[in-house]
Amino acid sequence: MRIAILGAGAWGTALALAFAPRHAIALWTLEADHAAAMRADGENKRFLPGHALPPGIAISDDVSATLRDAQFAIVATPVVGLRPTLEALGRHAPGLPFVWVCKGLEAQSGLLPHQVVDATLHESHCGALTGPSFAEEVANGQPTAVTLASRDAAFARHWAEQLHGRRLRIYANDDLVGAEVGGAVKNVLAIATGICDGLGLGLNARAALLTRGLAEITRFGVALGAKRETFMGLSGLGDLILTCTGDLSRNRRVGLALAKGKPLEQITRELGHVAEGVPTTREVARRAAELGVDMPITAAVNDVLAGRIAPAEVVDRLMTRDTKAE
Repeated sequence: MRIAILGAGAWGTALALAFAPRHAIALWTLEADHAAAMRADGENKRFLPGHALPPGIAISDDVSATLRDAQFAIVATPVVGLRPTLEALGRHAPGLPFVWVCKGLEAQSGLLPHQVVDATLHESHCGALTGPSFAEEVANGQPTAVTLASRDAAFARHWAEQLHGRRLRIYANDDLVGAEVGGAVKNVLAIATGICDGLGLGLNARAALLTRGLAEITRFGVALGAKRETFMGLSGLGDLILTCTGDLSRNRRVGLALAKGKPLEQITRELGHVAEGVPTTREVARRAAELGVDMPITAAVNDVLAGRIAPAEVVDRLMTRDTKAE
């Protein structure tokens, strides 16, 4: 099968490496100099250094050429690039089945990725590939399990079977909203956990934060129409544990740096990659307020990112809230 991967960041490149042994891969990047560098270097030094790209992967900055003869597409841009990439997909390959792998809410609109798809393409043959997965480990061929979620259960089952591999296990799920909410809001909690660990608050505090954070994710997801049980699966609890405790997590690193007193602008500049939790926190906090969903951890992280409260003050704010039943 010929798969077009639109987006040559760390995750898009890792998926290209994971699927290349069994499929013909075309990898697209927006920038001509990035495409040229990958072809010359034989690796993606900018976003995933140290991993040789098989010569069979076709690398291009021409989206039309990348999509030509493709049987399936993976949109692997950050959330900020999702809408324009979908528009290009619709122009050059209308009706092509595809999935997206970004996790977050679109800035300003507060839309989940599937809502951006609905507004852009009105396409039903699509879904989200999400779950606990660091690009570095997927590129290394380390065992990983993720979820392919779609409102079309038959689509989810079919493409999970087609993409499933020996080292990348893919489960089908028909709760697209739940899968997306889990993937988005766990990034907010990863920033919170990074702050917690950076302040040296201990393992008890981390466990409490993860547990109450999962409760927040679930409340928010259910309010948006998700199934409660989804948040006990890979795209919920699984992704939350990985992103909040794994040192490869960009969002956790944002929290660790905030705890050291670094300004957010410096943190994001030094990171060199997109940390989806930063813009997502603002949108989740706003939508939660509109829905009347209680999300105290998210609200606290939002205030830290906005500079309204110091990281160390968050502890007192959360610990002195009125007692209530769990």
